[in-house]
Amino acid sequence: MNKYVLLSFLIIAMNLFAKKKSVFVPIQYPNTEKIPHEDVYFGTTIIDNYQWLEDDNAPATKAWVEAENKVTTQYLESIPYRNQLKERYKEMYNYTKLSSPQKVGNYFFFSKQEGLKNQATIYIQNGLNATPEVFIDPEKEDPNGLTTFELSGASSNNQYIAIVVHKAGSDWSNIIVYDIATKKPLNDKLEWVKFSDAAWYKNGFFYSRYPKPEAGKELSAANENHSVYYHQLGDSQDNDVLVHKDDNPLLFHSLEVTEDEQYLILYKSSGTNGFETYYKKTTEEGWNFKPLFTGFDNKSRVIDVQNGKFIVFTDIDAPKYRLISVDPNNNNPKSWKDIIAESKTGLLEKVVIANGKYYAQYLENASNQLYSFDLDGKNKQAIALPTIGTTELFASKKTDKTIFYSFTSFIYPKSIFTINTSTGYSDLFFKPELTFNPNDYEVKQEWYKSHDGTKVSMFIVHKKGLALNKKNPTYLYAYGGFNISMTPGFSSSRFLLLENGGVFAMPNLRGGGEYGEEWHQAGMLMKKQTVFDDFIAAAEYLIKNRYTSSQYLGIAGGSNGGLLVGACMTQRPELFKVAFPAVGVMDMLKYHQFTIGWGWVPEYGSSEQSKEMFEYLKGYSPYHNLKPNTKYPATLVTTADHDDRVVPAHSFKFAAQLQACNDNVATKKYTPNPVLIRIGVNAGHGAGKPTSKIIEEQVDIWSFFFWNVGIKSLKPIID
Repeated sequence: MNKYVLLSFLIIAMNLFAKKKSVFVPIQYPNTEKIPHEDVYFGTTIIDNYQWLEDDNAPATKAWVEAENKVTTQYLESIPYRNQLKERYKEMYNYTKLSSPQKVGNYFFFSKQEGLKNQATIYIQNGLNATPEVFIDPEKEDPNGLTTFELSGASSNNQYIAIVVHKAGSDWSNIIVYDIATKKPLNDKLEWVKFSDAAWYKNGFFYSRYPKPEAGKELSAANENHSVYYHQLGDSQDNDVLVHKDDNPLLFHSLEVTEDEQYLILYKSSGTNGFETYYKKTTEEGWNFKPLFTGFDNKSRVIDVQNGKFIVFTDIDAPKYRLISVDPNNNNPKSWKDIIAESKTGLLEKVVIANGKYYAQYLENASNQLYSFDLDGKNKQAIALPTIGTTELFASKKTDKTIFYSFTSFIYPKSIFTINTSTGYSDLFFKPELTFNPNDYEVKQEWYKSHDGTKVSMFIVHKKGLALNKKNPTYLYAYGGFNISMTPGFSSSRFLLLENGGVFAMPNLRGGGEYGEEWHQAGMLMKKQTVFDDFIAAAEYLIKNRYTSSQYLGIAGGSNGGLLVGACMTQRPELFKVAFPAVGVMDMLKYHQFTIGWGWVPEYGSSEQSKEMFEYLKGYSPYHNLKPNTKYPATLVTTADHDDRVVPAHSFKFAAQLQACNDNVATKKYTPNPVLIRIGVNAGHGAGKPTSKIIEEQVDIWSFFFWNVGIKSLKPIID
């Protein structure tokens, strides 16, 4: 790889502050070699000049990553108020974050991240009013702050608890077992686990893992043969019993044990959409599971067993979900009985059982509501919430007298509440103390029409009394896929935007789950363009209603949302000033060939399944739709070297092609916007990122945003 010379941003900054007209000199990007590689789809040859960047372990790729990061770092550090933003964000992020307590016998476990500590510490206390004691301190286990410890299942005798351990943000995990009384780990350590908790039964637990991958390919090779095992405490992992391995290597598997320990429930999924449900009695010999629900078009989960019947949360004939009773000995849909029928207005998201009642979480107009029901589904009672926002009901045992839920909103930090199941009253258990006042801001929910006339909801947040003068820096963020709902949530970094006169907007695009399975299906497969149309229409609405203009508008999204940003900036480059595609799926022709990408085929389709689908994917694939001599938005691509969900090759190739398009502005009739890629080191898809890396990344994003919408100085914040 050739070395490059970076433009002196100091000179540009001096010219700007001297109010002199600066002369454009393009950023000298690394000289990314083009090595044509051919792929043929249904008679069509696709040239991939940057296919070589898919090998993340190759010396040439590593040299390219180092060179790109150097350009990016020097650019970002030249922004005059970056340190000001960093110090301000450290102040705002410096508060305590608490998880919901998990009850194990008389003990309560919870994780607590205090101030600017890199990772959350796991605590244990004997009763809710006892003094907490440290159970696992991640900083003692890993002083670099790159390891996360997550609570998993506990043994039925309340003697042991499983802890899931992730390193450097990878989806790969280990499961370690701790003795609760001594707070010490046992020798049991299970490796090559992905997407699995510990489901305890007798003196061990069930879990799911993959075979050990080929050395050097751990973070990129396709993951196949996800299988269920049973681990007996004290045994070597080599002796674990294979419970289920499917003939189809491209399936996900998980196994649960019913609370009464009478049944094992096995789930099989071909991807991220529907799944099949199987069962067996624990008293039966062998591992032969009987089908309860087959086919991958629906989602049906067993949440309890009552009087020999399964209580099932399902979307079968109910796109907004319902709770039904199913007799496994007479599993005819005509014999199913509704307990909580499908709502015409709200989406039933979750149901838990405690002390003889159901507690149900609904999503109504993209905001949560909680209700309690008697076990016959009657006597519906609302549980009061602080404002419009997002709740999460936490799992409980049927005998629990107290259950927990979290609540958050755009201007309400994540807090923990309890419900007294005897009285029905809800009380605040924990609310963090902030160093700033979120009540200085307001939240609105507005509706706009997409290009086909469909009404789409959008949350908008800004300072109270903000002037709608079309000059407000606006950050439009969305996801639009995989049945995932975008609901109100708290982000301290977002207040860097809001307190500087900015607007945050989050639309509920089709493809998401906000309005049920029909809303989801309206934005998947060969309807994916609908999602991009919804997002573009949201931008046009904000401009039409004077919140902002194209000169001040940035767009952002991660993962599937990174695909969203990449597609929209290639389709409507003039509409946006800044773009932040994060850990995005950018090569829609090859995504299914890496790690678990095959699991997204039910959502996206595959370039190999038909010529029609190949043409459709090629038509919006961000990587394949970048064109020379096009003025694209100022772009900061973000990814990470340990992202083994959406492999960084997507972002590498997209950034290389986008930089090449900038360098190809032959006539120089306009000034190309900067195109940078920020590649996190020892970081993954997002989960488990240490505080220090979160702060650095968010400060870089907001510095890049403000600078490229033309803000040359920020006002000091006075508390």
